[in-house]
Amino acid sequence: MCGIVAALAAHNIVPVLVQGLQRLEYRGYDSCGLALQGAGGLQRSRSTARVAELQAQVQADELAAHSGIAHTRWATHGAPALHNAHPHFSHGPGQHAPGDEAALGPARVALVHNGIIENHEALRAELQAQGYVFSSQTDTEVIAHLVDALYQGDLLAAVRAALARLHGAYAIAVLHAAEPQRLVGARAGSPLVLGLGSGVDAGGEPSGLSAQYLASDVMALAGVTDQFVYLAEGDVVDLQPGGYLIVERGGQPQSPAQRPVRTVQAHSGAAELGPYRHYMQKEIFEQPRALADTLEGIEAVGPDLFDGLGERAAIAAEVFGQIDRVLILACGTSYYSGCVAKYWLEDLAGLPTQVEVASEYRYRRSVPDPRTLVVAISQSGETADTLAALRHAQGLGMVHTLALCNVSTSALVRECALAYLTRAGVEIGVASTKAFSTQLAGLFLLTLALAQARGRLSAAEQAEHLHAMRHLPLALQAVLALEPQLIQWAEAFAPREHALFLGRGLHYPIALEGALKLKEISYIHAEAYPAGELKHGPLALVTSAMPVVVVAPNDELLEKLKSNMQEVRARGGVLYVLADADSHIQSAEGLHVIRLPEHYGPLSPILHVVPLQLLAYHTALVRGTDVDKPRNLAKSVTVE
Repeated sequence: MCGIVAALAAHNIVPVLVQGLQRLEYRGYDSCGLALQGAGGLQRSRSTARVAELQAQVQADELAAHSGIAHTRWATHGAPALHNAHPHFSHGPGQHAPGDEAALGPARVALVHNGIIENHEALRAELQAQGYVFSSQTDTEVIAHLVDALYQGDLLAAVRAALARLHGAYAIAVLHAAEPQRLVGARAGSPLVLGLGSGVDAGGEPSGLSAQYLASDVMALAGVTDQFVYLAEGDVVDLQPGGYLIVERGGQPQSPAQRPVRTVQAHSGAAELGPYRHYMQKEIFEQPRALADTLEGIEAVGPDLFDGLGERAAIAAEVFGQIDRVLILACGTSYYSGCVAKYWLEDLAGLPTQVEVASEYRYRRSVPDPRTLVVAISQSGETADTLAALRHAQGLGMVHTLALCNVSTSALVRECALAYLTRAGVEIGVASTKAFSTQLAGLFLLTLALAQARGRLSAAEQAEHLHAMRHLPLALQAVLALEPQLIQWAEAFAPREHALFLGRGLHYPIALEGALKLKEISYIHAEAYPAGELKHGPLALVTSAMPVVVVAPNDELLEKLKSNMQEVRARGGVLYVLADADSHIQSAEGLHVIRLPEHYGPLSPILHVVPLQLLAYHTALVRGTDVDKPRNLAKSVTVE
């Protein structure tokens, strides 16, 4: 969602800020801006257009500075409008009308914020009573005024005092006009990293001068530095030319916290489009490579695959021997991957499995079981609801936790006892594609490892499953070759406003994922149901104007599914069927069939989801929507 970039250096940091915002565009945003500490005090530039427009403003105004903060905003409190865009200023209390910036005087505090402040209304009323006038509807402006109200000559002290008053989630970066050589950041419930680098002289050569950065994502600083410090929950960081210090929640500046410096290669090249029109298209076609990378080097399946990156003790074998059920926590597309895994885990590993929408699980009374393996799934590893649900489960005494994630340095990975890292690479498109297929691969490996630990998987069966997984990249290439047929389907879908998706068994979650993809980027209302539920309500919606997509692999439920398809045809519905080569479903009037090259047994969902991704992508193209940045959505949902 919202993105933060901030810098303090001996050289002009404006290009770093603008480039950082460009690298964060993939997260989704509706406004952007930056604030700089210049010779004349704090100044800012904001835009409700793209970062390119902000860059043009900055260049036209010839802005330059040695310290500054920048932000891309995804609206939560207040509409997407210039007065709600970050950074927010506090000019101190005064008697003036809202919006009358000329009467405000010089800005004293500049602040950017990711997250949501739950008690902002009470704080707003308190600050208004002190004479502070608000120019926006945001919860963020409350923090800026609160820091100003508490400032007594020490920005770190003022920020820490303000944070003690906040309820909710935040990552912030703050400047004060009275301390131009200082930048303070903090995080709780929202990610923030510290980057360490060197300055450059006017000719672009390294000068050896210290440079320090803050960012909500290491991708923002790709090519700027590869040295990062991951701030812990509750940390406040104080950047000054002489270096930085970190104060943990409840700590004192005299006893700063020690956090390790990590080398992280955030390759900016991964964000290049290459020959593709959109990132989503690129990422769909990267799936064979992503799966090959995820499976690289795996010769056998065992608990050691889930010990993480070697930074933890090898405890997976012990954990796997202690659990007798699985709880999966996730949101959105990751939730659907967990729904597929439920079928695998119960069928192959014999483990009762519960899949919970993370935002619901954390707010209901559940029955904890300490012998449960809690699997938290997230592409970014920073999904706020998933992290909160994980912490809730841990608070209930369920300590056997496993992160399945695409980002090794994420909060989710750091907070779980075990981890499996997918290797999807950077995913820019808001609608997840390659992250989903690699999640499925990781979950299938987890299923095999648990089945082996429980004595339900022979060596021959393991070898057979691994052989099938290694063949997946080639099988996916054959599925991607079906794109021309899916383009034809997309042309028929584009004029429609509603669609129905059907699946049975472990392909029902794939129908759910297909419907999600279509609604996310084409804005066509789409729903998915188990095909057996047709007669219990959805059949009332079926007309010739409502296309019905059916995921129809040649499995033990195919004949039942054919009966469900006849129910649709009898009501005049038009069917679009994704079938396997040997399923004997023939195209006819009102029945369109695309055949996948082969049936793939329990791994079939990984193949069947790809045509649904392509259908959504090409339908969105025909409708002319913003494929990579669909309205109202964000890539990394870091607020509740």
